[in-house]
Amino acid sequence: MTYREAIRAALREALANDERVFLMGEDIGRYGGAFAVTHGLLEEYGPDRIRDTPLCESAFVGSGIGAAMGGMRPIVEVMTINFSLLALDQIVNNAAAIRYMSGGQFSVPLVVRMATGGGRQMAAQHAHSLEGWYAHVPGIKALAPATVSDAYWMLLAALEDPNPVFLFEHATLYPAEGEIGDRPPGVLERASIRRPGSDVTAVAYGASVWRTLEAAETLAERGIEVEVIDLRSLRPLDMESVLESLARTHRLVVVDEGWRTGSLAAEVSAQAMEQGFDDLDAPVGRICGAEVPMPYAKHLEDAALPGPSRIVEAVDAVVA
Repeated sequence: MTYREAIRAALREALANDERVFLMGEDIGRYGGAFAVTHGLLEEYGPDRIRDTPLCESAFVGSGIGAAMGGMRPIVEVMTINFSLLALDQIVNNAAAIRYMSGGQFSVPLVVRMATGGGRQMAAQHAHSLEGWYAHVPGIKALAPATVSDAYWMLLAALEDPNPVFLFEHATLYPAEGEIGDRPPGVLERASIRRPGSDVTAVAYGASVWRTLEAAETLAERGIEVEVIDLRSLRPLDMESVLESLARTHRLVVVDEGWRTGSLAAEVSAQAMEQGFDDLDAPVGRICGAEVPMPYAKHLEDAALPGPSRIVEAVDAVVA
């Protein structure tokens, strides 16, 4: 099963099991979604539950918030993360704040899905990694499924949460293949060790997990064993798992496709130094996206992204 098929299977299961669930977003119905995730669902469930919306993120995200407050379980698809910026008022000032501001009288059980990340030559308005911005906001959960199994289980678990949950699906992962296993524990809160190692801890999320695993294989040929941790959840951030790994390896690198300044990598690095300083035998290494608008040209885009070769160089620097 592919990553997109796993998400579709989770959507289909949610629609079949709960009449309160409906989907809403641009081109998700007749067209089947910009990334073909919702293909075929309109024919199965009809236009009342698979709702094509106008090209107005503020309107349809706001409508999703209202529907969630009214007892429905909307799943809103935003075509790319860049377009979600048009709904930041609704997300930050309403979805994230209403439960707190109402003293718990109102909840917003909203799920928002969106594609993120570069690697497809979609240039500066379609290919940035802004999920770290959402991880900054109290009141929402921010998730980044890296595997087929997580793509499936995170969506179903998100529907059980009384608070807004945002799923950031790296667009290069949609054709990736894998199996859906049993539901993992702590799917909305816990990190996962994707590769054990003893020399360096490498923390990543989304598509960067696979680049980090590739780099770890290269380094293993030279006798450097990298423990690869997939954060999975960006908010809440499972620093406990990171610190436990750091206590074993004593070295840490963080891979983040977002820009370096003010990045999620900066938060992980800061917390590691605040809480695990005595375990560090070298400064934390950070491998981030180049601080430029995402280029269109393939060779420039490749240079802007944190690929395996840059991860290898960063690990070499902390073990030197």
